[in-house]
Amino acid sequence: MKIPCYDCNTETELEVGFEVVNFVCPKCHSVYARDDEGQFRRKNKYTNVLQDYPLQVGDIGFLNGSEYKVTGILKKKVHPDYTWNEFILQNEAKEFLYLSLSNGHWMMLTEMEKIDPLKKGVKVLNHNDERYELYEHSDAQVIDAQGFFDFELRSRLIHLAEFINPPYIISVEKMNNIETAFHGEYVRKSVIKKAFPKRTMPYQSGVGMIEPSRFDLRNTAIIFCCFALLILTANWYIYKDQVEQNVFNSAIKFNEFNNKEMTTPSFVLNGASAPMTIKVSTAVLNSWANLNIALVNEDNGDEIYANKDIEYYYGTSDGESWTEGSQSEKFNICGVKAGKYHLSITPMKAPEDLSTSTMNVSVVWNQPSNRNVWLVIIGMVVIYFIIRYFRNQLERNRWADSSYSTYD
Repeated sequence: MKIPCYDCNTETELEVGFEVVNFVCPKCHSVYARDDEGQFRRKNKYTNVLQDYPLQVGDIGFLNGSEYKVTGILKKKVHPDYTWNEFILQNEAKEFLYLSLSNGHWMMLTEMEKIDPLKKGVKVLNHNDERYELYEHSDAQVIDAQGFFDFELRSRLIHLAEFINPPYIISVEKMNNIETAFHGEYVRKSVIKKAFPKRTMPYQSGVGMIEPSRFDLRNTAIIFCCFALLILTANWYIYKDQVEQNVFNSAIKFNEFNNKEMTTPSFVLNGASAPMTIKVSTAVLNSWANLNIALVNEDNGDEIYANKDIEYYYGTSDGESWTEGSQSEKFNICGVKAGKYHLSITPMKAPEDLSTSTMNVSVVWNQPSNRNVWLVIIGMVVIYFIIRYFRNQLERNRWADSSYSTYD
């Protein structure tokens, strides 16, 4: 179809698969309507003109598995100054597709089959067993247009009722006394950019009306619960047949082994990897002692070293008693595997300490500990509540412009 504009002497040509009722010149925005003889006559002109639409009449893009052509563009406004753009597209099968753009956020909509007229006061719509909540009732005005239209562009207000269930929307429009419902979903900017690679996409700001959250709280909770159950079950299964094994427990005399290495008898560990817990105590007073211990794997010669100081001091200061340190310490060698081992132990005390005579050393393998398991579970709980907080903030921002927000 080829339609000339008599205001700017521009001819617009585009093949469309519908009967054109109104035409708006993409250059000067003059509005033409078909008369009784089928000729297009100028009616009026849009003055609120925006030239830099991200898509233009005649652009072709690949969406929903089909090639669509932009046949019309509308710019709508709701009092006092909220505006958005709508793009009407059609494919070779004469199927319509609608793109809506607001603050850089895109929605893709298709016309629904006839639905029951909206009753006054309805705040919830059910569609395909999904609940859509009323976001806004508003009256919109078309303030600019371009292209070919199969309906009459009037200056009357268009009544809108929008129900959302992110990332989906049901939008009901009443124009020219005809009520039409559209079902849409949020579309990422990258999808539109891929469909129209030669066009520049506008910058996104704020939260889109049906912009989806990056996380589904319900699914996240289910995944975390399943993961926690898996960890607990695996921990129980791995260690269910293992028993605590005391590999060394003795009082070492300083007069025999002070700063000298002592080698324990060999011992065999059977089962999964487990921590080896070492407890050391000695009766130091205003002094210190030290334990140096090496776990030697007799199968491959690997050695794991650990060192611990024991310090205990006390006294009075300004009439008050004070203490510092402890006469006992406890530490772990983590992830000790099954195998044949022995310990090399070297105790040491301060040279001036003449009163401390022994150091008690106890070494236990596979001493029950679920600390790491519970740390992971607590971490997942913390992450869940962090996600929940940011999800709540997103919803609060989404509903900030709605008259039906429950976050006030």
